[in-house]
Amino acid sequence: MIYTSAKINRTFVIKFENNDNLIMELEKLIKKEKVKTGFFMFLGGLKKGDIVCGPKKPVIPPEPNWVSFRDGWEVFGTGSVFEGKGSPQIHMHASMEKKTKTLIGCVRKNAEVFITIEAFLIELTGIKARKEIDEKTGINMLKLF
Repeated sequence: MIYTSAKINRTFVIKFENNDNLIMELEKLIKKEKVKTGFFMFLGGLKKGDIVCGPKKPVIPPEPNWVSFRDGWEVFGTGSVFEGKGSPQIHMHASMEKKTKTLIGCVRKNAEVFITIEAFLIELTGIKARKEIDEKTGINMLKLF
């Protein structure tokens, strides 16, 4: 285990609106406000999108098991933001449900908001960290300095 400490700086309260791309809009805010490190929580609805629900097999490097969803799902999620090559590195996990079906996974690519999503983005300071591709796993991993 490797760890460090940080301090809470700014907190952003965010309302995503119907048809917003959750990941793209979050990235825009992070860039505009120059957030280098932080974490976020959100709840609401997603109309459609793509998530990774674990690896296809437990091997390194892993091959993602992609699942697409559509037709509106309730969602609750959390994630982290770290500096990386060229843009903020957003790592988002969520649990979603529709009727009696449940999906849990890493939200990537598309994530279109259904009606609204409420979120809190908490900026951290006093930390030296970034995301880099790990050569062994091929995964964009956290690196602490």
